[in-house]
Amino acid sequence: MTTDQEVLTEVRDHAVWLTINREARRNAMSAGVLEGLTAGIRQAAADPAVRAVVLTGAGEKAFCAGADLSVGTSTFGRDLAEPTTAYANLLRLVKSTNLPIVARINGVCMAGGMGLLAMCDMAVAADHAIFGLPEVKIGVFPMQVLSVLQDLVSPRVLNELCITGEPIGAAEAREVGLVNHVVPADELDAKVQWLLGRITDKSPTAIRRGKYAMRAVRSMTFDQAIAFTEGQIALMAQTEDAREGVAAFNEKRKPNWTGR
Repeated sequence: MTTDQEVLTEVRDHAVWLTINREARRNAMSAGVLEGLTAGIRQAAADPAVRAVVLTGAGEKAFCAGADLSVGTSTFGRDLAEPTTAYANLLRLVKSTNLPIVARINGVCMAGGMGLLAMCDMAVAADHAIFGLPEVKIGVFPMQVLSVLQDLVSPRVLNELCITGEPIGAAEAREVGLVNHVVPADELDAKVQWLLGRITDKSPTAIRRGKYAMRAVRSMTFDQAIAFTEGQIALMAQTEDAREGVAAFNEKRKPNWTGR
């Protein structure tokens, strides 16, 4: 692992850890951060040995405070000849990625950082973490993060977060569905590792195909979804992992997943 980059990449067992490495700026997003996260997720998704990704921030105070708004930065600057932005493209990439992604929320999670949290499949937060969408306080609105937050929390909760701009604590974030688990800071890594253990011992094939199916059915009617999924279960039953899983169940042994 190198330490002089804005995003650190480390492989731990079957998981790739991506760490935003701008602690002095509360891990605010820069162009380099967006490039690093995009490259890291693409590389992880292309490696058959990788079964999960962890996204976090350096230090103990901040996961990500949003875009770097300091003078001279151009994190969200637009080339109007380009129809998309780097941040939106990162959200698009993650949306189409079939690897499970876990957010390790080690502190402040604000603005665009909330989008990074919401794009992940699961999240574990330290109990001192703070969550919020303060954009209205500087005259803008959390536009792009709406695309990933609207399916995660209720409309009433999202309305209050966006319109008041006021933050909430970790316990409330868990209550409203922003995170799965909240633990004391000194137990954060152990809880993340516990969650990874419950992911990486399962069939990589089942998880990849399952994420693909979950994404597809969200935009379908019931009749469309049930027709799609009955076809998917037939296809999944023909994979090596499915055959291995049934055999291991009948033979009362631990499965040996190949990811095929």
